[in-house]
Order: sequence, then C-alpha cells, then structure tokens
Amino acid sequence: MEPLLNGQPSSPQAPAHADRSIQSLTLILLLAMAAVLFFVGLGSTGLTDRDEGRNAEAGREMYETGDYISPTFNYEPRFAKPVFVYWLMSLSYHVFGVNEFAARFPSALFGLGLILLQYLFLTRCRGPVMGLFGAAMLLLNLEIIALGRMALTDSVLIFFTTLSLFGFWLGLYGTGRERHYMWLFYIGMALGTLTKGPIGFLIPILAVGLYLWLTRSWSLYWRQGFPLPGLLVFLVLALPWYLMMLSIHGQRYTTSAQGDTVGRFFGAMEGHGGTLLFYLPVFLIGFFPWSGLLPFAWYQAYRSWRDSRKTGALPPTQSSVLSDQPSPHALEWFAAIWALGGLVFFSLSSTRLPHYIAPLFPAAAILTASYWNRCVTDHAVPSMRAAIHTMTAVGYILALAFASLPPLYARFAGKLINEFPLAGQVSLGPGPYTVASIFLVGMGLVAYFGFSETRRAAAFWAAGGSLALVVLATTQLTFPLVNHFVIEPPQRLADVAGVNLGPNDRLILYGQPRPSLVFYAKRKSIIIHLNEEEKIKPYLNQPGRTMILLPSALRNRLPMETMDYPVLLERYGYILLANQSLIHVPEQAEQPPVRIPGH
Repeated sequence: MEPLLNGQPSSPQAPAHADRSIQSLTLILLLAMAAVLFFVGLGSTGLTDRDEGRNAEAGREMYETGDYISPTFNYEPRFAKPVFVYWLMSLSYHVFGVNEFAARFPSALFGLGLILLQYLFLTRCRGPVMGLFGAAMLLLNLEIIALGRMALTDSVLIFFTTLSLFGFWLGLYGTGRERHYMWLFYIGMALGTLTKGPIGFLIPILAVGLYLWLTRSWSLYWRQGFPLPGLLVFLVLALPWYLMMLSIHGQRYTTSAQGDTVGRFFGAMEGHGGTLLFYLPVFLIGFFPWSGLLPFAWYQAYRSWRDSRKTGALPPTQSSVLSDQPSPHALEWFAAIWALGGLVFFSLSSTRLPHYIAPLFPAAAILTASYWNRCVTDHAVPSMRAAIHTMTAVGYILALAFASLPPLYARFAGKLINEFPLAGQVSLGPGPYTVASIFLVGMGLVAYFGFSETRRAAAFWAAGGSLALVVLATTQLTFPLVNHFVIEPPQRLADVAGVNLGPNDRLILYGQPRPSLVFYAKRKSIIIHLNEEEKIKPYLNQPGRTMILLPSALRNRLPMETMDYPVLLERYGYILLANQSLIHVPEQAEQPPVRIPGH
C-alpha cells in the first residue's frame, strides 16, 4: 500500500529494497535515540511533588488493594483523574516492583510509542524524509521529553489524542479497507477520556470539527466516518467505568468531576492562572528549538489554503473524491487547525499549566517538518532567514537564562527554606553553565549551516543534537544534585518510617504538602499543613508508635507534647521524630549526615 501524496514508487526492485533497508535503519536509530532520552536514568531520581507523587501512590494503592475501579490517594477516593494511567502503573508495579522506574515506565513507553506513531503516519502520508523530520522534531523538544520521563497522565493522553486524529485523517481519505482506520478516531478518544477525562475527546473533536467546517467536508465525513457506529464504540469503551464510579460514589463523584472539568475551565484552580498570552512563551520554550519555525510554518499552511480558495481550486473534500487523496496541502492545514484551535481553547481556560498544550505538539511537529523540508529543498522559501534568526534568538535567550540560574538561585534560595530546608546551602553545580555553553555553540552552528544554501540540512542536526545534549547534561549533572539534597532526603525518612510502623501506628507528615512521602512510606499517613499544628495533638495520646516527619527548622512549631520525642534520623534538613525507638533502619538511610541516637 503506497504512501498517500508520496509520488510514484520506484519500479526497480533493487532500489526499492535498498530504500526499505534505509527506512528500517532510520527508524531503528530514531527509536534508539528516543529510548535513550526517555528511559536512561528514568528511576534514578525521587518522585517530584505534587502530581507525580499523587499519581504514583494512587497506582501503588490500586496494586496493593486490588481495587481496579476506584482510584485512591492516601487510601481516600481520588476523583481528580480517571483510571487508565493507574491501571498502567499497577501493571508496571507487577512487572518491575514498586519503585520510581515502574511509576514512570508507562509515560516513557507511550512517549516512545508516540514517536513511532508520528513516524509511521508521516512516512505513509508524506514519505520517509518527512517522517524522519516530523518524528525527530516531536521527540527533540523540552516538553515532550520531560513529560515522557514523569509519572503523569500527559504522555499517555498525547498518544491517544494523536492516534485518534491520525486515524481520522487516514480513514477520511482512505478507500476500501483503509476506511477502517477511522475506528482509531473513536478508540483513541475513548481511551484518552479514560486517561484524563473530557479533554481526551475535546481535543480531537475540536480539531476535526474546525477542519470539516473550514474545508466543507461534512458530507465526506458522513460517508466515510461511521459516525453513529463510531459513537457507539466510543460509549462502549469510555462509559462503563464512569457509570461504575457514579454507582459506587454517587453525587460525591459527580460534584468532584464537575469541579475538575467545568470548574477548571471557568475558574483558576490551585493558583494555576495566567493571562490569555500564557501559552505563547510556553510554546516558544517547550517546543524549542523548532518553535522558531512554527509561526512561519503555520502561516505557510494558511496561505496555501487561502490561495487555493482564491484561485477557485477544488476544496480538499472534492479533490479527494475524484482522486481518493486529499489536496496537496490539506494535511498541513489540518495540523494548523489542530494546533491553533487547541491553543485558543486552552488559552480561554482559566486554569493554565505548561503541559496542558502538549497534545498540540504532534501537529506543531508536522507543520515545522513540512516547512523545514521546503527550506532544505527550495532555497527561495519566504521568511526562511527570519525563521533561523528566531530559532537562534530563542536559543541565546535560553543560554542566558541558564547561565543566570546559579547567581539567581543563590540570591533567592532563602525564600525556599520552608519547602526545601537546605536550599540555601546547595549549589546547582556545573549543569546550568554546561547547558548554556551547549546552547551557545549549538545555535551558532544552526546559524552557520542555516544561512548556507548548500549546508542548510545540517542545521536540523545541529539544533536536534544540541537539544539532546542539553537533556543529557541536565539529567546527569543538575538533577542528581537536586535529587540528593532536595527531593530524596524526606523520601528516605518516609521509607524508614514505613518499615518501622505497624498497622495501628501513625505517621504524621508536617509542613509543606509532599504527596510523594505517602508513596515511600507505603501506608496511610496523617498530613498536617503549616499553621495547623493543633491538629497533631489528638494523635499523640493514642496507643502504639507515633512518628513525625518534618523539616528540622519547623521543630519548634510542634505541640509541646512532642518536645521530648527524640530525633531518630536526620537527613539534609529533615528529621524523623518518634515516641519509641526504631526497629530497623534500611541501608540506604544510613548515609551521612544520618544520626541515630543511642548508636
């Protein structure tokens, strides 16, 4: 089955076989690079707070209790997210054990799957060169790599929304058996809805609805799209879990679900607000280095669509009916609508977070790959030099930002003491300066190659290679320091507490909320926030062992009844108090500066 819009296949068997071998090798190298960026060191750092900690613990509790319907956190119902990612985490814990690698494995696996999906789709629709450009650009950006290395729902959601929209495109313009790709449209939406709620179907529906409206293709969709059976498939896959949750939890679930969907759109939750322009810098930095190409790529797609209308060319739907293929620039226009429509939707939402727009990145990668392919093959592409200038300018700004991090951190670290006790005593190491140097050299190479008509193709590898080196430098130089002194210390103490506490004992977590500590303690914990110290008192007179984990700087804020509690363990600004001595101290907790009274 030949790729759509990819010209005629070469007839000699030997060249065709050679082309297939080159494509296979390209795909292997692409997936190998993705595997390195997603999986290397995946479990080497502790879980970050707060979403990673909550998600990993919800999956662990599902694994422990065997309740695969109602997610919980700290053994209380957790309605904020649907169940699918917790199913994946529970399965991962069965395979790898309960640890950070297992918690993040589903995100990394679906991140790898996303890159494969992008490559196969673009190779089919535009050929192997576009497949490589589009997949590499989707992989080599800051946001997709970050989301693929965290125990969040986003990497899985992006895979399913992308699968849905690719299935729609292939099914809409397919003939014969190819029409059945359309089922992926409904399956992807259903699984996306089970992953992160209504956004799982809103993103595909928005992109598809705008595309069909602007291209006047509704009649083609009704012929090709199996709308009524597809709706039934969607409901059969997505609805049962929601109905079971409603049956079990009733109005409590519906109220919470409404708050996390409609309430999140109309009101800023947990302080995650911002202006209407919030996502423009997020796109610029998160999709770097390709974000410099994106405005010009989007305008190119729009102009191609506008020119086809002005010249009276057939709209995409009529062209496809006559030739069983979409018009030459229809895919780019579809990606442009997908990206811009989603950006407007998320900008109108009152709750804004940087990772919300990540499902738009596959479309952005299609646009930038198409634009860059034209830049390489056509030296007269409009605004090419402006695009290179924009890319390098963003890179130099990031270089300056990373070089400024150490002095800025040293100046403001004192303000972080309540949450990170040793923030003022820990440096960021050589990582920020290394990253700044990579950006400076890399963007210099991008400019050198990009402004040369004969060497322009090398600018792609300079930009992508710089980003890959930045990720590796950050994960190998800066993250280990931050993890060792900031993230890991209270988690190790929580692990010790969990080992030493029986079913009827108590662990009190006091200070800034850190949900990951519940994951490491592997038991129900009592979470007491700052200025709520009085809530600790009722637990102090109960029989059995009581332990309190807190930043050492907050010790004097505890109730007087705890003043005679000895410090059992101390680690980088955190202490573990108890009314009784420890039974067992795991080896990983016996690292300096650990002090065990009486030993």
